[in-house]
Amino acid sequence: MYLKRPAGGLAFCLFYLASCFTNKYVLSVLKFTYPTLFQGWQTLVGGLLLHVSWKLGWVEISLCSRSDILSWLPASALFVGIIYAGSRALSRLPIPVFLTVHNAAEVITCGFQKFVQKEQTSLLKVCSSLFLLVAAVCLPLCDTQFDPNGYLWAFIHLICLVTWTSSTSTMYSGDLFTALDFPFLYFYRFHSSCCASGLLGFFLMLHTAKLKNSTTSGQYAAWSFLAKVITASLSPLFFVMTANILTISCLVIGGVGEVLLVYTERTGT
Repeated sequence: MYLKRPAGGLAFCLFYLASCFTNKYVLSVLKFTYPTLFQGWQTLVGGLLLHVSWKLGWVEISLCSRSDILSWLPASALFVGIIYAGSRALSRLPIPVFLTVHNAAEVITCGFQKFVQKEQTSLLKVCSSLFLLVAAVCLPLCDTQFDPNGYLWAFIHLICLVTWTSSTSTMYSGDLFTALDFPFLYFYRFHSSCCASGLLGFFLMLHTAKLKNSTTSGQYAAWSFLAKVITASLSPLFFVMTANILTISCLVIGGVGEVLLVYTERTGT
């Protein structure tokens, strides 16, 4: 498949891989399972870097009115839920499994477009959604490392993509006091990993925006798929994962579903 903007796309893939691996290392290997604090740190680093980039003229930031800010509050609350549940799920599930379940969000989007918005949906897109759905549904039944809590958080992560969600100060204060007992709290590995996570998340955000603005939706979907394939393929080399034939089959089915989805984005069918 011919991909435009190879330099920007490869940079996007690199930051996607590094960001995902760093988050997985902090949440799973170091077992820092306090996603509200982790998310808060990433947001703080990203906000500071974005402000510095704005001052240096690297990015443009438009000033928003109060009404514009209020209109973004539902999306902001939704973002909190997505990141919180996704972090919980990633801390318990292998990266290929998490990405396969995450891709099932396309099934929800396709169903919403077809049955709620009454949009015309091509047969190919329906087939891709079915592949993604079968992979996500069958994967928990075949997973030799089945973690009920991990899949529960992954399910909540999906629900947050289409429903209203919010977080309260109780979640943050609970994580804050519990995190004081974290065994690696004063280790350089933890500090450096958290710093790297914030930096990589910021650069991934910039390259994502840049790639979306410089390519078509089909090209961006292709680069996103390539980044996921690279990340999922390399993750077993760094993180423990046991799989059988059925588990691998589910992952492959999910991959086929996303390939079909990329094709429909590129052709507009």
